[in-house]
Amino acid sequence: MEDLISVIVPVYNIRDYLPRCVESICNQTYSHLEIILVDDGSNDGTEKLVDELAAKDTRIRVFHKENGGSSSARNLGIRQAQGRWLGFVDSDDFISPQMYERLIRAVKQEGLSMAQISRDEMDEQGKLLPNVCEPPSRQYICPSQEFLRQLLLHQGDCSYCTKLIARELFDKYTFPEGVLNEDFYLLLQMLQEIEGAVILPQQEYHVFYRIGSNTRKKSKNEFSRVFMDIVNHADFAARLVEKKYPELKQEALRFSLYQRLEYLLHIPIVMMERKNTFYQSVKGWLRKHGKDILTNPCLTRRDRSYLLLLTVAPKTVRRVHGWKMKVFS
Repeated sequence: MEDLISVIVPVYNIRDYLPRCVESICNQTYSHLEIILVDDGSNDGTEKLVDELAAKDTRIRVFHKENGGSSSARNLGIRQAQGRWLGFVDSDDFISPQMYERLIRAVKQEGLSMAQISRDEMDEQGKLLPNVCEPPSRQYICPSQEFLRQLLLHQGDCSYCTKLIARELFDKYTFPEGVLNEDFYLLLQMLQEIEGAVILPQQEYHVFYRIGSNTRKKSKNEFSRVFMDIVNHADFAARLVEKKYPELKQEALRFSLYQRLEYLLHIPIVMMERKNTFYQSVKGWLRKHGKDILTNPCLTRRDRSYLLLLTVAPKTVRRVHGWKMKVFS
């Protein structure tokens, strides 16, 4: 008997694009799977559509819940999953027919608990966008420490949508609720539990970016929170490296610097004020690490320039250069 794969899809107000997503999962060449659609309080007709889709394929199971965000929907799906292996697909996206067959073959061949496929990204016109994560030239095993190093250098893929993961890993860890960038935070914890992951070169997970996307568009409050969370996650990564992976000290320091750079580049200028204690803490941290900005070997010249300018006069620099400031590299 083949191992069952549970594919979990958080669903919220995505009526127009959900059929394509679900169809791509139903059409997998690896057919021994269940598809768990978690309706996260939809109110645009999606809440009815999920039930209609379930009536067409007995492998589809539907759960309705009050709106609580993607992490809470995923966690409900994990609790209900019956498979030995778990996969995740965002409802905007779709996958190639052989994706899960390739992934499960890879974990069984290598005897590992995690496999990762590569991805591409496209816009509403179907035009391919530049790769966020470059696919490898061939399949290989990436040890956990090397995987972490790639994440700290922004070269790795932290998304759970591109992965197949042993169910038992979720007995100890779940997606953190109430925070953003939750995939990165959870993956850092799971990497401590495994020897590594097998990475596949095929770009068979397809990320779809659309104007007004419910799964990717953020409110002003969420927009501010996401950049606070990336700083907090950088601090978590630094503590983890100090405790378990001291060889990655420079990479972790680079990550902490870079994430604070992202925060300063993206928070609204009106929030760059004295009473914003988080903003003040970011400025203070960078000023204490001025020497590291100059000497860290993992920083690019462009990043170093950004950091030096923003450390000296963040608000002034943002006003002069605009929301998306361009600095010579």
